[in-house]
Parts: sequence; C-alpha cells; structure tokens
Amino acid sequence: MKQIYFLIVVLAGTLLSGCFLAGGGGSNGEVTGVPQRQFRATVPLNMVYVPGGSFLMGQTDQDITFSQTSQTKQVTIPPFFMDETELSNTKYKQFVFWVRDSIAITNYLNDDKYYVQPRKGSSPNPNGKKFINWDYVAKNPVFSTRGKNAAANASKLQGLYYQGDDRVFDRDEVDVRLLKYNYSLMVLRDAADYRNDKTKKRSDFILRDTVPVYPDTLVWLSDFSYAANEPMVEGYFSHPAYRNYPVVGVTWRQARAFTVWRTRLSEGAKDKHHQPYNPPYALPNDAQFEYAARGGRIGTDYPWGGPYIKNAKGCLLANFKPGRGNYTDDGGAYTVNVRSYFPNDYGLYNMAGNVAEWTSSAYDESASTFVHDLAPTFNYEAKSTDPEVLKRKVVRGGSWKDVGYFLQNSTKTYEYQDTAKSYIGFRCVMPYNGRDIRDKR
Repeated sequence: MKQIYFLIVVLAGTLLSGCFLAGGGGSNGEVTGVPQRQFRATVPLNMVYVPGGSFLMGQTDQDITFSQTSQTKQVTIPPFFMDETELSNTKYKQFVFWVRDSIAITNYLNDDKYYVQPRKGSSPNPNGKKFINWDYVAKNPVFSTRGKNAAANASKLQGLYYQGDDRVFDRDEVDVRLLKYNYSLMVLRDAADYRNDKTKKRSDFILRDTVPVYPDTLVWLSDFSYAANEPMVEGYFSHPAYRNYPVVGVTWRQARAFTVWRTRLSEGAKDKHHQPYNPPYALPNDAQFEYAARGGRIGTDYPWGGPYIKNAKGCLLANFKPGRGNYTDDGGAYTVNVRSYFPNDYGLYNMAGNVAEWTSSAYDESASTFVHDLAPTFNYEAKSTDPEVLKRKVVRGGSWKDVGYFLQNSTKTYEYQDTAKSYIGFRCVMPYNGRDIRDKR
C-alpha cells in the first residue's frame, strides 16, 4: 500500500514539474513564447480600414489667405481604422445617457439591484467597489415611467432635475450641468520626455479630467449675429429627425472624453466575451486626417479628386457655402445626414464639408518644419493656466457655413480646446495592430 502512495506522489510531482516547464521555458528547455490567444484584426463596426502609405502633405492649390501654414512635406502614415462618418447625434447621445444613468445610480438611487451581484460563496470586493450591471439597466431603464422600479426611482431622482425657478411648467428635466464624466489616461509623451527623471512618479504622467458631456446647444445662436436659429437650439440634439446628423456644440475636451469612454465601453464588451482588447480609440491627428481625406489620390485638391467642387452635371459634391451664400444649393441649409454625398476612395463620408472636425494635434504655424516625417503630429497638453495661444487645436475639413477654400485637403485652421461651435464635430480613429492588412504573406 505504501508503494502505491509513493507512486501517486511521484506521478503528481512529475506532472506538476512538467506544467512549470511548459509555462516557463517550453518543452526540452526551448524558448517557445508565452501562451496567447490567436489574434486576427477585424474592421470595427462602422469604421473603414485606411492602408498605410506615403504622401505629400500640404498645399496643392493656391493659398488665398497667404497664411503659409501648409508647406509641403513628404510623410509616411501607418495603417489605421477610421469612422466612416462624422459622429452622429444618436451615438454621442449614448455617451450622454451612460453618464446620466451612472450618476443617477451611484448618487441618487442607492439600489443594489442596479449593481453586479457577487456570486454565492465569493468574497466581497476588497476595495468596496461596486460595478453597475448594465444588462439590468438595459432591461430596467432608470428613467422609465413604467415597470416595477418606476415609482421608487421617480422620487429618488428629484435631485437630478432642475430646481425651483429653473423649472419650466414644473416639468422634470435633467439638469445637464450635473452630467460630468471623470476619467484618467496616461500621457505617454510626458512619460517619454521625463523617463530618466528620478524625481518623477508614475502618477505625474496620469491626466485626470472632469468634463461636462452635454453639448452646448446655444451655439446655434451665439455663433451668428441676429439669426433666427431658435428651432435648432431646441431640436437639433434632442429631436429624432436629427438623430443621424453630426453632433456639434462639443469642445475638443468633450470629444477626447468621448474617445476614452468609447474605449472603455469596447473593453467591457471584449472582456465579457473573452476577446483580446483592441487598441484605444482617439481623435485623428492632423496628418492622419489629411491622408485619409485624400483617399489614396495624389496631388488632388478635394477628397473626391478635383480640381472642381461640382461634378460634370453641375451638382455640388459637399455641404458648404456655395457662391455668395446660397446655403440650400447643396441640399441643406445647415448640416445634413452623415451619409450624404459620395464617400471618397477609402469609403469615408464628408471628409470635406458638413462639419469641420477636431483633431488631436495642437496648432502651430511652423509645425511642418519640426515634426517627424514618420507618423507626424504635434501634441501639447494645455493646462488651464496656459495662455490661450497654447490651447489651439487643429480643425480640418471645412463645414456647412464655410466657403470652398476650407474644403481643400490641405487647408487647416484652429479652434480653442474649450470652445464649442455649431459647425465643428469629430470622428474617431483606432490604431491597426500588426502589418498592413493588404499584406497576405
């Protein structure tokens, strides 16, 4: 009997040692790499693949303003994914509703049903953190007027609504000033610049920000002197008729906060289905936007080629301010649906016109002289105490209220990062992991 026990112990030890060898150094002591899932890149939903390449970045047509801010330079861009359209109202509203529901659940409801319940026999979270059960929220909306939670929720949520004289006809309306998103991210450029500074800690390179998320709908009035745009203020972001129109009235900081939230939303879904994480979403940088707008064409003025802003039949090819100001000639007095007009050769819609778009790049007139020729960009993390000139961000693409010059691929301008406009929106990009997707080797 003792011999049997001895054999069992020896066999178990052999199996365990084999496991350790396989995990640490591979069989027979060879280096085989650590076990990882197979990864095959797929194009994310509603994005297109932009292949890497080289192009001449900068002015290809006359510089009518003589600004000389788009001097030509040969640059190379790695492949990436890009939203095929400008971000729509309905997609940004998903972000706003997520923030609204998160605040309602954590600050007002105090109801454990809306949190992920620990499994039986498992120990509670040592940090005391609770996580919202978004599957339960989808089935039991926080602000629903029907269902088993409706009556209890209504009384608890009164503090989230406008109070006293701020109420109109005594309606319960969410106080949008309370809708703020807290996030943090690593500023890798700062970490690289100070990597040998022994006085710096990791926390010194972590950016923490709190951003109001609701768009500034009053931009439809503040951007224009004596224009009767009240219907746009009241309905553009809230009415379903505009659900697939580009979101506007968002600052650069709000656009970046959206990219952080979108990344976390994607990570949560990947983790639930045990899939590898994608790289983070971001705003396109200056060079990425121009490269994508050109659609693989060489030396063209507009995303559709050019050099004209009309086709052979005389139809306008984008939403802008034609002629002396006949805004409706192109099909819309203001913005139009994000899938209007023909896409460029990469499958990207409205890379010129409709709304101008935020990029991640800081604006500097001389940037083309000092940025690298491989994946060029110029970034600066402006602080609230910095002068206004350091808070400028590159804006690309031209908008529904701009003349044709601003629709050119090479034209860029700027806006301040805390400023919202009725003619500026954004779209996201995502880095592509691995070699060019066209490479079949």
